[in-house]
Amino acid sequence: MSSIPKIVILGAGYAGVLTSLRLQKELNYNEADVTLVNKHDYHYITTHLHMPAAGTDHPDNARVNISKLIDEFKIDFVKSTVVQIRPQDRKVILEDGTLSYDYLVIGLGGESETFGIPGLADNAFTIRSINSVRLIREHIEYQFARYKREPHRTDYLTFVVGGAGFTGIEFIGELADRVPDLCKQFDVEPSLVKIINIEAAPTALPGFDPELVEYAMQVLQKKGVTFRIGTAIKECTPDGVIVGDGEEIKSQTVIWTGGVRGNRLIEEAGFETMRGRVKVDEFLRAPGHENIYVLGDNSLMFNEEGRPYPPTAQIAMQQGVNCAHNLVASIRNQSPKPFVFSNKGTVASLGKGEAIGIAFGKKYKGRVAAWLKKLIDLRYLFIIGGIPLVLRKGKFL
Repeated sequence: MSSIPKIVILGAGYAGVLTSLRLQKELNYNEADVTLVNKHDYHYITTHLHMPAAGTDHPDNARVNISKLIDEFKIDFVKSTVVQIRPQDRKVILEDGTLSYDYLVIGLGGESETFGIPGLADNAFTIRSINSVRLIREHIEYQFARYKREPHRTDYLTFVVGGAGFTGIEFIGELADRVPDLCKQFDVEPSLVKIINIEAAPTALPGFDPELVEYAMQVLQKKGVTFRIGTAIKECTPDGVIVGDGEEIKSQTVIWTGGVRGNRLIEEAGFETMRGRVKVDEFLRAPGHENIYVLGDNSLMFNEEGRPYPPTAQIAMQQGVNCAHNLVASIRNQSPKPFVFSNKGTVASLGKGEAIGIAFGKKYKGRVAAWLKKLIDLRYLFIIGGIPLVLRKGKFL
């Protein structure tokens, strides 16, 4: 290694940003060259994307300029797209150049998992980025406008959401809140609008507390949501979805929230993966590569029961902090610290003023859970940007 080691961080998601912020806090000047690579010049708050997707908030409120977060004297920011990772050469190929590294942190984020369902990749929308949610919002508004010209096409007003995990549930809560405004704006009879949530598992929010799941479904059903639980999507076509034993649900809007996989660049780099994720060691390193750390959606870790941890913002943030600690320890020839996930709880919003959650070992629902969700969002803003970012963005979350 050179006298000043080079650290390259790929991706400015939750894990990449927390790694960067901790490194700039813990490293001394000239102790390492740190480069953060991201295809956009902003970090976006993934857990907030369901709101602009439904149109209940503006997309810009879910993004934070990276220049507002990092110290440019300690971290170099490169706006570019990663094309290839070459561990054998210790190089990362970008669309407009090449970076060499001594230490690599991979936090490139996940991709939608379609589970091989025909037509999903081509015909369904996904809530995965600022640009994708802009598209969904504009598409939904367009369907109402189209219906006014072709009132026999009720499929324009049928919105199918595949997957009843956290993203799907939070999105339909916001969409159900938005429908009355859209009906008023476009002079559409509200009873004609259908929101259908389809989930292959035997319950919504699989693995979550049954009592809270039942409450969530009741709240959303009162808002006009129809659930099709225990029903698999067999195919997605330009005209809707085929479910169960061949039933067709006609819709011009199918939004897929049914799963996330890792990143194909990691598979192509030769790492051993499961659905694009690397089963990392206790220090978050890729097996056989003591200088490569894999975080967030790209990493695979198992709990004490042998089940994989879900790829949440919470675990990605904690991994970022741990990764930064271990990078500094390695540079200073100190012992690394094993990663231990501390589950602070989980909260899912159900639209305005409604949520469910488990935190501090207790169950919460309704307005109290909604306030808890707000506090979690504000805490994240404070962690990455301090009081100025809370004051600038907090009122929107």
